[in-house]
Amino acid sequence: MPEGAVIYIVDDDKDIRDSTSLMLEGFGYRCAVYASAAEFLAANPQPKEGCLLLDVRLPGGDGLSLQSELLRRGIRIPVVFFTGFGDVIHAVRAMKAGAVDFIQKPCPPHVFLEAIDRALSRARNDRRAAHEIADAQRRISRLSPREYDVMQRLVAGDANKAIARKLGISTRTVEIHRARIMDKMEAGSLAALVRLALAAAADQSV
Repeated sequence: MPEGAVIYIVDDDKDIRDSTSLMLEGFGYRCAVYASAAEFLAANPQPKEGCLLLDVRLPGGDGLSLQSELLRRGIRIPVVFFTGFGDVIHAVRAMKAGAVDFIQKPCPPHVFLEAIDRALSRARNDRRAAHEIADAQRRISRLSPREYDVMQRLVAGDANKAIARKLGISTRTVEIHRARIMDKMEAGSLAALVRLALAAAADQSV
């Protein structure tokens, strides 16, 4: 279990909350339990790494609405639906919205634990990707507007002469900008520069 990771359990059935958290804690997981979507949101969770174990039917709303609200707030925690009332329509909606799994109660423990592990794996990958995006954006922020323009042309595959022609500057000036870009971006090669530019742009495509 990664340090700081928490399994958030949102279920209106106290027996389910207690038995599920007890089982998970027996396998070394840290858990936090909530009886409703409103209670979970009121706690203002800021999960850095972990997952949400969510029932479909909840008082005052449903799990799918909570999933949508979390996405609206930019809280990208992996969700595993664990419910006794799910159907195909609910499952399709949940998966299309990004849920890791949709499990019917009851289920064999290994199925449940495998879904949790997949969710935690996604959380780790998401955290790693977020770090890479932030690092790439930090490096790009060092560039001047003209250096940024040149970098965009480099990443698009333009040669120095083509860049000079499109930007109305000399080839020598492009070469100077290119050297500064590589230095500021800490890129050892053009391929590394392309990877950084793509990482920085990834956040804008979400």
